[in-house]
Formats: sequence, C-alpha cells, structure tokens
Amino acid sequence: MFRIIFSYITVLLTFVGTSSAQDAKQIVQKAEDAIKGKLSSHSIMEMTIRTSDYTRTMKMESWTSGNTKALVKILSPAREAGNRTLKLGNDIWMYLRNTETTIRIPPSMMLQSWNGSDYTYDDMVREETLAEDYDITVTGTEKMGGVECWKLQLIPKPNAPVVWGKNLYWVRKGDNLPAQVEYFDEKGQLMRTMIMSDFKVMGGRLIPTEWTMYNSDKTHSTEIKMDEATFDLRIPNRIFSLKELER
Repeated sequence: MFRIIFSYITVLLTFVGTSSAQDAKQIVQKAEDAIKGKLSSHSIMEMTIRTSDYTRTMKMESWTSGNTKALVKILSPAREAGNRTLKLGNDIWMYLRNTETTIRIPPSMMLQSWNGSDYTYDDMVREETLAEDYDITVTGTEKMGGVECWKLQLIPKPNAPVVWGKNLYWVRKGDNLPAQVEYFDEKGQLMRTMIMSDFKVMGGRLIPTEWTMYNSDKTHSTEIKMDEATFDLRIPNRIFSLKELER
C-alpha cells in the first residue's frame, strides 16, 4: 500500500514539475512572439548612448527575417550614415561606408560593443530563441513599473549557442510583454540590465517602444526608441545579401 502511494506521489510530482516547466516556456515564448514578427519585421529607431562624458544619438533602420537574417543600417548622423551590419546564419558582416570596406565579425567579438553602445553584436543581430536555448523556471512574481510580472530564471542548455551564464526575465502577466531582463556571466556576476517601457500599439500590436540597457553599475546606458515598426511583411531576399550590404 505504501509503495503504491509513494509511486502515485512520485508520478504526480513529476507531472507537476513538467507542467510548470512547460508553463514557464510558454510565458517566455509568448513574450518573444509579442515583440517580434514570426516571419519578418521592419523598424525605424533611434539609439541614444549616454555616458558621464557625452551623449550621442544615431538613427537606424532594420530588417529581420526569421531568426537567421537581419540587416541594420545607420541613417544618421552623417559621418556614420550608410554603415551597415548584416547577419546571415552564423555569419555577421559590417560595412563601413567611409572606407568602403566589409569586415566579417568573428565569434570571439560577439560580446563586443556595437558602435560604442551598451548593446553587443549579439544583441543587434542575435538568432537565439529563448524558449529553445534555455531551461526556464518561474521563480515568483514581482511588480515592475507598477505592473504584476512573472519572474523567470533562464539557464542555457549545455550545447546552446548563447553567451550568458544566466538570465532573469520579467514578463507582464496582463499582456505577456517583457518588462526587464538581467544578464549574468558564467560566474554569476550581474553584467547589465535591460528595461522595457513606454508600451504603445505599433504595427498593429502592443509593444515596448523604449529599450534601455544599463551596465552593471549604471554609469552609462543606451536607449533604443522605436519610431516605426511593422511585422510579418514581405521582405525581398536581396535585402539580406553582401551585395545589398555594400550597395
């Protein structure tokens, strides 16, 4: 009798654990789907870099197709206009207009600053899918910006092509939108924090239109503000090509 009861409890706990993991994965997947097109996206945005010494602003245009193709083009200021970053599969290329040179970015540079910002090359053209690359658990609930959120812990799977040792991810309960992400290195040290804000309808869906990345001690930050966004539109394949990169 005790063996039967123990077996029943074991099966029940296993089912509950699996269900909880599945729910956590679904929460993150809904958050990811809410902020990016399942097929493609196009956006116009403004990036502002703030340090103790200066403030610098760039305007950019970007295109994405799935998780493997992306192009980011700088529109202003004039001295940087025309510079582009392209992702094709696992390869990242940068075109510098002033010198008319194309540089392939090696994997070792994926965590390097993109154009002096707090965002990395990996951030700008990343292909990772959080729900597939991480083991995800719900660790509790917290309020972010006055809104009740799920708090989730994301630990990378052993062979996942990711660069962080752990992420903490807050997702708003009411609309399944991301509110904050904390990034930790492999030693468990908090490296940076991204806060999403100014939630608006854009491209037919509610999204955070301001994304601010802070370094670990918040001595400098980079804000991306969305001016326009459209999702799941038809984008010509030629956009994602070396020829287009250098055009």
